[in-house]
This record gives sequence, structure tokens and C-alpha cells, in this order.
Amino acid sequence: MAEYTYQNTSELNQRIDWGAIWGGVFSFLAIWAVFGALGLAIFASAASPEATRPVMGMSVGMGVWAVILTIIAMYVAGRVTGRLAAVNNRHDGLIHGMMMFGLSFAAAVILSTLGGASLSGGAGATGNAHSSYVIGMVADLGWIGFFTLFFGWLAAMFGASAGVLNRRPGATVQEIRPDIRTAA
Repeated sequence: MAEYTYQNTSELNQRIDWGAIWGGVFSFLAIWAVFGALGLAIFASAASPEATRPVMGMSVGMGVWAVILTIIAMYVAGRVTGRLAAVNNRHDGLIHGMMMFGLSFAAAVILSTLGGASLSGGAGATGNAHSSYVIGMVADLGWIGFFTLFFGWLAAMFGASAGVLNRRPGATVQEIRPDIRTAA
């Protein structure tokens, strides 16, 4: 039975594996979009349209949902990035997780901006932007956004560093993954 060894991984540590990072970004966006729509549907159906401030109670629940969802989605995406990255230690996985977080954040901002512009018809915000209700909503969104980004950032880095296969140069497939049988 032939033994397969990995190539010299010292060359792999000197570059960023963009394929792994993009794989993590798309994993994050898929999880975030699907379960974000679920949370929006649940909390929007609980809102009262007849109330003077229909989204006031919804913002707390949706904020908690956004924080939890982002932590889970970033952790899973970090694991994907760490697993796909051709690195052999947790530090390099952590760097890949940080890069994946930054690219995911940029993609989420672009998609949210495009979605918001298309929903508003390009007209922007209307109404009294200085009311206490609007200022309170912006403050809530600011705090929710901070906690979501901070914990998502930590989850992405932890997930990517946990997803790295610890392998040393010259290790055989059987030593790294004993559950996988080599072909022929």
C-alpha cells in the first residue's frame, strides 16, 4: 500500500489561501441569509402594525437573533476556512479567519446597502429624522451592530483556528486522518 505524504508546507504558510477564504465567505452568507430571513419572518409577524412604534419591541428580539446568528455563522464559516486553508498551525488559521471576517463584513455591507436602496426605491429615508424614535432605533442598531461584529469577529477567528488540521511537514495521510483509507 502506497503512503501519501503532504508536500512541503513551509511554502504554503507564506501565502493566503483565497479559495479557502472565499469558501468561508460564501458559507457565512448562505447561513446568515437563510436564518436571517427566518428570524425576520418570526419577529416581523410578532410586530403590531397598528402601534405607533411597531418595530420598537421587534428590535430587541431581532438584535439578539442577529448576534447569535452571526456568532454561529461566523464560527461555521471560520471552520470551513480553516479546514480548506493549506496551513499547518492555528495561528495561520486565525489569520485566515480574520481575513474571511473582513471580506464577509464587506460583502454583507454591500448586499445590505443594495437591498436597502432597492427597497426604498432609491429615495432614501423620509420623515422626521430627528425624532426620538428614530434616534433610539439608530442607537439600538449601533449597539446591536457592535456586539454582532465583535462576537462574530471572535467566532470567525476561533472557528478558523479550530478548523485547521494540525499537520507537520512530511506527515502521512494515515497519521493526520486515520479514519481515511488510502486508495489502492
